[in-house]
Amino acid sequence: MHIRNEATSDAAGISSVIERAFSGKSFSSGTEHFIVPALHGAGALTVSLVAARAHEVVGHVAFSPVIISDGAQHWYGLGPLAVEPALHGRGIGSALVKAGLARLRAFGAAGCVVLGEPAYYGRFGFRSVSGLLYPGPPPEYFMAQSFSGALPRGEVAFHAAFAIKPNPSIERTCPGKPGHAAHVKR
Repeated sequence: MHIRNEATSDAAGISSVIERAFSGKSFSSGTEHFIVPALHGAGALTVSLVAARAHEVVGHVAFSPVIISDGAQHWYGLGPLAVEPALHGRGIGSALVKAGLARLRAFGAAGCVVLGEPAYYGRFGFRSVSGLLYPGPPPEYFMAQSFSGALPRGEVAFHAAFAIKPNPSIERTCPGKPGHAAHVKR
């Protein structure tokens, strides 16, 4: 398995692995596979990495800017993260998260937030932070990691792409539609 930057030719594979990974999950909106193309279209995809095996996409992670109500700058959100369901438990998701966080640190990001399973994301240094809020889900599922020591306070907003609704014209641009998750935590 090889972790690398996403290439234009990976779009269909990314969409397909995200859709399969999130399929049937209770926390899934059913629209996760639309997020990455929407982030691309908005120019808001900061880091996009794939795990490839024999030139086939078997995992993907995305990082995009978030807005924090206290005005903190250079913070990013992790998600979606997806691994081919048949390959769960092999460290692919962990490798993607570690590589993505390293890229964020390398270009001077202040920190990263994630909405997901505390036991999983806690392994990478994420933790619930008092005073940093994401409305909706239970607070223990929203976590942050500061790269600079300072933690912001306030409400966090992910890019509008995370609220995307199914759209037939978008579906046609996302190959693999009929057919995100391994460790997909947005």
